[in-house]
Amino acid sequence: MPDLLLELRSEEIPARMQRKAAGDLKKLLTDGLVEAGLTYEAAREYWTPRRLALDIRGLTARSKDINEEIKGPSTKAPEQAVQGFLRKAGLASIADAHVHSDPKKGDFYVAHIARPGRPAEQIIAELVPGIIRNFPWPKSMRWGPASAKPGSLRWVRPLQSILCTFGPETEEPVVVDFEIDGIRSGNVTYGHRFHAPGAITVRRFDDYVAKLEAAKVVLDADRRKEIILADARNLAFASGLDLVEDEGLLEEVSGLVEWPVVLMGEFEQDFLTIPAEVIRLTIRANQKCFVTTRQISPLEGEMSPQATEGVASRGSAASPVRDRESRQVVPTPSGLPAISPSRGEISQSPLSNRFILTANIEAKDGGKEIAHGNGKVVRARLSDALYFWKTDQGDLPDLDQLQASAQKFGLDLKKPLDQRMARLDHLNVTFHAKLGTQGERVERIARLAEELAPIVAQSISPLEGEMAGRPEGVASREAPASSVQNRKPHQDVPTPSVAFGDISPSRGEITALARRAAVLAKADLTTEVVGEFPELQGAMGRKYALLQGEHPSVAAAIEEHYKPQGPSDRVPTDPVSVAVALSDKLDTLVGFWAIDEKPTGSKDPYALRRAALGVIRILVENEVRISLLASWHDNWLAIAKHLYGNKIGHEFEALRSTGSFLEPRTLRRTLNEYIATKRSEIADAAPALGESLTNKEDNLLAFFHDRLKVYLRDQGARHDLIDAVLAAGSRPISPLEGEMSAKPTEEGAVPPASHSVAPPSALPGISPSRGEIGLSQNDDLLQIVRRVEALGSFLDTEDGQNLLAGTKRAANIVAAEKKKGTAIATSVEPALFREDAEKTLFAAVNQAERQAGEAIQNEDFSAAMLALSVLREPVDSFFEKVLVNDEDQAVRANRLALLARIRAATDRVADFSKIAG
Repeated sequence: MPDLLLELRSEEIPARMQRKAAGDLKKLLTDGLVEAGLTYEAAREYWTPRRLALDIRGLTARSKDINEEIKGPSTKAPEQAVQGFLRKAGLASIADAHVHSDPKKGDFYVAHIARPGRPAEQIIAELVPGIIRNFPWPKSMRWGPASAKPGSLRWVRPLQSILCTFGPETEEPVVVDFEIDGIRSGNVTYGHRFHAPGAITVRRFDDYVAKLEAAKVVLDADRRKEIILADARNLAFASGLDLVEDEGLLEEVSGLVEWPVVLMGEFEQDFLTIPAEVIRLTIRANQKCFVTTRQISPLEGEMSPQATEGVASRGSAASPVRDRESRQVVPTPSGLPAISPSRGEISQSPLSNRFILTANIEAKDGGKEIAHGNGKVVRARLSDALYFWKTDQGDLPDLDQLQASAQKFGLDLKKPLDQRMARLDHLNVTFHAKLGTQGERVERIARLAEELAPIVAQSISPLEGEMAGRPEGVASREAPASSVQNRKPHQDVPTPSVAFGDISPSRGEITALARRAAVLAKADLTTEVVGEFPELQGAMGRKYALLQGEHPSVAAAIEEHYKPQGPSDRVPTDPVSVAVALSDKLDTLVGFWAIDEKPTGSKDPYALRRAALGVIRILVENEVRISLLASWHDNWLAIAKHLYGNKIGHEFEALRSTGSFLEPRTLRRTLNEYIATKRSEIADAAPALGESLTNKEDNLLAFFHDRLKVYLRDQGARHDLIDAVLAAGSRPISPLEGEMSAKPTEEGAVPPASHSVAPPSALPGISPSRGEIGLSQNDDLLQIVRRVEALGSFLDTEDGQNLLAGTKRAANIVAAEKKKGTAIATSVEPALFREDAEKTLFAAVNQAERQAGEAIQNEDFSAAMLALSVLREPVDSFFEKVLVNDEDQAVRANRLALLARIRAATDRVADFSKIAG
């Protein structure tokens, strides 16, 4: 069968557009051919900087003849309907139509259409010009004298020639003839711009590829990538170096050359004092070159009698380290440390002063002049980078204007990074027009980080003196596993903190470290290096922090608080990093929810879905338990102060000074109580403000639940189990206030004097009020995950499956009777029991409720499931021996109430009605 070859040759196409453009060309042309009635066996696209090519194999030579009938309106239809039918069928008059009869519908018009097939060449000649004119380039241009005319051809760069041949392998292919804006198709192309600029006549694809190769053009982009990578590796290895591979750069460079020639350039050793990240980005961004590293010595423990693997090396190749005893900064050795590095340190190989570049020409001097020219440009760029690096470590010229900001954040203006944070606040750099400045945001993040840090540290590395059976200052060797799926209790793993080492910090120390890290987290935004390379934000902050002697955990948190930046990115594990990362992401989410800038459909300009997934991954993979509702309330109120002006801010501060507990859910009541005792300027705004914040808070929590569902489903969890756990947590799981024990009225709940971020794991000591119970279970994401795990394990057992069936049966009976209007008792009365099975089930329900509640309070969800499993046999026996719809109305209502208690017992863990099966 015939094959089609199409090439569109132009001036150099930007590398970032080439792959997508070739794919678009393939899709547009093949879809058009199929729509025109042609079929093909295979199609593949190719691209170089100067051409897009398409090879279509097994294309049919002619479209099929088409005979079809188009049914029209009734012969009695109005003239307007008849004219529409004629236009649709392409008939000149109604006389060209046929009349068919139907016993039920009567006579109606039918058009008999016969379309003969067309040659593929004709179809291609009509199709390709339209594709070229309407090609979806992100940016396009006009050129030449014709560009002044309306409707002139647009292309990404000036289009120079079109090659289009069609024919079988056994015959001479023909040129598919067409013209667009003076460019006529042919069978001629051109090779390399410098090595082979002459015309090349081609017949079909194999001939085309071979002749281009001879003309110094490698058509296949993937092959160009392989050539560049292999030659770069070999060239680096021959010089005793290792190539730092970069897939994104490799893709870009392969789109810059048609005939890749790999060369090596160099720059002065003095530039290696610049951080490796800065050197790499400078060379990558400006010269599209690869950097190399020096080959390091054998692994620790694998050469001579050095210390064994895992023993700390004498220094770090990445950054200076604070000495624990002297509190002085220890300079980083310029080469290898005193002992061979461990496997964990081996990735920190020092950069060399040589780089790999890819030329598009085979120079007569072997590329020496090309490498020298690139070296000159690299030196100029690195000189700028060195200036930025040194400038960032010096004092700012306007220190006298930064005193107020320094006092506000407790900054030391003798330190460069503190100066940059003070300037960030002093300049009132806007974070968002509706959310205030970066300085205001940093203050919110710092306040939240202070609250979260002790809780995070207790989960990851127990705080000093707070772990049972462990003297103060003695390390905890047991840390939670990071994977939810593969959690192994009592697994001995090293403490993940990079700073704490073998000594757990005190609560005061961890709080101070978290605040310090949060305050400095955004300071590097005003540095010269980050201004030049924004992608280095965080990384440069860490380096500057270490240089000025900050605690290693503070320095790590400055870099890691941006993590994770995607589903494959690692999550921070140091407690300070975790606290600051959570605070940063929660403040972002709260802020944009407060101003109604939520993600819609596929649009998420502020990456809020990524931020929510980051919070989920940090909490779950580090096994940290926090209450979202309790942790972020200060951020809601701080943003409300900004949105509603200074007057409401004064009222908030006055309320705080009285010791009042403020959060969105209690704001309305607290403000009303305050207003009753003092004339307030926000009396009218208080109810609406409290309701608005509460609704937005609920909406944000629902957003977290949606993201958690996506995360757990990706981990293999069943969606119905997730829904069941969430449904159980979002509705009452105990009798309402006033229906058990002796709590006063619903409005009698007294807000606590201080709040704990760790949520109640089950019911509090007294039953909650109707207003308090709504979402109390569902703002602890780790607890939801553990419930889902426990529920899944329980339902995999025979007891779990049988209890599920019994619970659903009980719920269905109660729901059906409610629908009929049958009376159901408000409580179970043992005096009305007539059967032993009723008594047994009632006792079992009471026992299950009590034991499950205790297990949940102890966060032992497996034990809670075990407690529910005792219901299986009593439930089965009840349905076998007891008739629910007894003739005695009181007995029937009592038995229905007993069935309702079964659901109440299981709802402590999950809503079984949501579970499939």
